[in-house]
Amino acid sequence: MPAPPTHRSAPATRPVGSATRGTTNPNRLRRMDRWIAAAHAATLLRSSDPVAVDLGYGAAPWTAVELLARLRTVRPGAEVVGVEIDPARVAAARPYERAGLTFAHGGFEVPLPGGRRPVLIRAANVLRQYNEEEVAAVWARLRARLAPDGLLVEGTCDEIGRRHVWVALGPEGPRTVTFAARLASLDRPSDLAERLPKALIHRNVPGEPVHAFLRDFDRAWASAAPYAALGARQRWIHSAAALATAWPLTDGPRRWRQGELTVRWEALAPRG
Repeated sequence: MPAPPTHRSAPATRPVGSATRGTTNPNRLRRMDRWIAAAHAATLLRSSDPVAVDLGYGAAPWTAVELLARLRTVRPGAEVVGVEIDPARVAAARPYERAGLTFAHGGFEVPLPGGRRPVLIRAANVLRQYNEEEVAAVWARLRARLAPDGLLVEGTCDEIGRRHVWVALGPEGPRTVTFAARLASLDRPSDLAERLPKALIHRNVPGEPVHAFLRDFDRAWASAAPYAALGARQRWIHSAAALATAWPLTDGPRRWRQGELTVRWEALAPRG
């Protein structure tokens, strides 16, 4: 009797990591996906093996299904592998498999058949349950699995995707931090503090760069209050432009209009 497909085989060793709560909702990660499709488009287009991993997709496969659709707007041949540490979740996702979309049992070791190295690993709401001291080791393990020009995107969002903060990392280490929101839901930019990824959420205290950044962002938001009459988007854009005079933002009005803002990691990296 022929052996089962490689991607369905059980890992040789116990998966690395712990199961998440599994909470998920359709379109929860749309802001992150939209950013990935824009920021990582050139790499997706030139990759000879455009496979992406949705790590820890949760109790339902919606985020993996949506990631495939969004990546294929950039690269029609893109593939997605949903990886979950809970075998029951993998079994529940299997009926959704189709060409370009598969599901596998695993964890931070990111088991892909044939030694494939993903051009993208997306880990959303995965590290929230871990200790801050564990983040660097997890990042290093995941970065080591990337293709040479791959990208790891790790962050946190609320239950319906209105507020989201993520870190983008290359094989060499962290590059940027992106803040994204449904602007009508914000009273002030520092509302996003509750969604900071694990590497930063405990650093939102006086003396730490991320605290200073959010303070300055709130001040810029307050100064841009007259633009609120034109809508929250215009207020956000003018706040970002003011913030760019003091902080190393990597994007501009085209992304700001989407309710996003990206700053270089070094500017927000924890001290000590």
